[in-house]
Amino acid sequence: MSLHDRRAVALFIGGAGDKKPYYLAGPYRNMAYAQAPFDRRIAQAGLSGACRSLYLGYHEVHGAAAIERLILPAIPDKATPIYIVGHSLGAWSGAHLSQRLTEWGYRVEMLVTLDPVGSGLLVRLGSRIAYRRPAPRCHCWINVRAEPGRSNASDLVAQLGRKWHVAGAPDIDEALDTNHANAWALFCKPLHDGRSAADCMFESIAGRLHG
Repeated sequence: MSLHDRRAVALFIGGAGDKKPYYLAGPYRNMAYAQAPFDRRIAQAGLSGACRSLYLGYHEVHGAAAIERLILPAIPDKATPIYIVGHSLGAWSGAHLSQRLTEWGYRVEMLVTLDPVGSGLLVRLGSRIAYRRPAPRCHCWINVRAEPGRSNASDLVAQLGRKWHVAGAPDIDEALDTNHANAWALFCKPLHDGRSAADCMFESIAGRLHG
């Protein structure tokens, strides 16, 4: 199979107030800032024609109808590797999405959850997300937690929404000294082995597209 025939899909899912306002706050486009350098890297590698990248809000991946309308048309077939990156509430929703897509017969190659939030009752009642705790299904799961030396307002908001603690479940589970809102740093800053979550995802996509 040639490079022209191979495809991959990357889904970047923002949290509350990311793509649209949330209780009059935002949109902040935190996930868009994480997506942009990744898309540039894909383009510089000559892979942009084979790897489609979508920016979505957490509210856009809730429910079968939304997934069928916004996501499935971007996936060429069920063998296409899918990469999901979710931040905050988008990580909670992205984890649920990985489960649903896998149940539908699609291949979720990698799930990246960036400081996931969603286990609090109030945020569940006020947000378009699934109530039950996610049971992610993917070939590789990377979780990156925000553990800042100096907190800011976004960290307080994340605590109010209740962080989703996933210890023991992901293949990689690490913390970075950055604030909750900084999706770019959570995705792009190096982890203990010198590679970032973005590096791991890029290497996987490039390896699959080049064969």
